[in-house]
Amino acid sequence: MIEVKPETANDWWEVEALFDLCFAPGREALSSYRLRDDVDPVKEFSLVARDELGILAGAIRFWPVHVGDHDSLLLGPVAVHPTHQGEGLGGFLIQEGLEAAANHGWKRVMLVGDAPYYNRFGFERLTGVEMPPPTNPDRVLGNALQQGAWDGVVGVVTRWSA
Repeated sequence: MIEVKPETANDWWEVEALFDLCFAPGREALSSYRLRDDVDPVKEFSLVARDELGILAGAIRFWPVHVGDHDSLLLGPVAVHPTHQGEGLGGFLIQEGLEAAANHGWKRVMLVGDAPYYNRFGFERLTGVEMPPPTNPDRVLGNALQQGAWDGVVGVVTRWSA
């Protein structure tokens, strides 16, 4: 049995340790991390999944960003502990997070990732949306939580400012 809840401040370091375990060293050197510097993830749908013993099995975070003059969410990272990989937990966290974001009024979500994996969640390649270098533009994907939410949205992705 897996319990999914919004991430709390008490989960932070355990989630960071999971991301360190699941991703290559130097993950924080990626350009997407510059968009997260000094910005808090959106708590309502940055989620943790714990098993029946309370051990962290997976986590997902969403961050507010600007694309040109439009607000968006940046999904990532999402990670599942190796002992729970292959159980569909990562996909479940993505679906739950997208649904929660839509329910909170967000219109669009983007990420940097592999299209063959993320297409099944409604993500498609974005043209005209520029992540900070050295991001491969073929990996910049978007999901419209509301019909047409990405229509006409172009520009540089920048850090959130309220």
